[in-house]
Amino acid sequence: MPESPVPLAIEGLDVPLRMHLHGSEDRHISASLRARGQWEPFETQLFLSALGSGDRVLDAGANLGYFSLVAAARVGASGRVYAFEPEPRNYRLLQANVLLNGFEQRVTCCEAGLSDRPGQALLYLSDDNLGDHQLQPDEPGRDAVSVALEQGSAWFAGREERLDFVKVDVQGAEHAVINGLLPLLEASGEQLRILLELTPLSLRNAGTSGAALIDTLASLDLPFHIVDHIEHRLVATDAAALSTWCNNVDSVPVDAGFMNILLGPAV
Repeated sequence: MPESPVPLAIEGLDVPLRMHLHGSEDRHISASLRARGQWEPFETQLFLSALGSGDRVLDAGANLGYFSLVAAARVGASGRVYAFEPEPRNYRLLQANVLLNGFEQRVTCCEAGLSDRPGQALLYLSDDNLGDHQLQPDEPGRDAVSVALEQGSAWFAGREERLDFVKVDVQGAEHAVINGLLPLLEASGEQLRILLELTPLSLRNAGTSGAALIDTLASLDLPFHIVDHIEHRLVATDAAALSTWCNNVDSVPVDAGFMNILLGPAV
């Protein structure tokens, strides 16, 4: 018998949310949601603090829809959330969770990954972390599935002229996502916020680098912040410091160090 939807327990959110989850094979996102009713609590609070009624939100790498649901609850009926997820099983859960919470008029789901060009690609699957599917294999033996890719600014043309918040968690494809969205991001203005994972090893495996991604992000002329998981705060930084950190990590070939960064006004 399928598991009943799990209620979320998110401080500061007065809209009750529930989610269908993966089974016990997923030891990360679904396991955390089942045990604690939330995922990445500090990022969740940043998300909530940054969003307001009517905002336009992009969730690139939506997985089963946790951040998409949080965003939809916060932006209200006048807002819009665009959730991109290329892996078929994750996408089915994403759609089911949007419907479960009655957000089908607020959330547009797209079964594709975002990139700097449209097309098809192989997505290499993780057996035990169903949020760690990647467009480049980082270990032998991963099964793969063909997925669609969309060029971001082309996809949004005629749909939105600006975005207010962009969350990117795509396991090394971050630079391609940002490049594809760049005209739209440039048009979004100084109130735009971007939350993304910065993992130099994954970016290098994808044929780019952390320093190259930082250089592209710096062209938006938005302030940089490190998301400090230990102290639960934002730490102001700049492109030069982040590029130096990326190059230091790259100097050790197997170093999988990562951090989350926020661009835009602090919250």
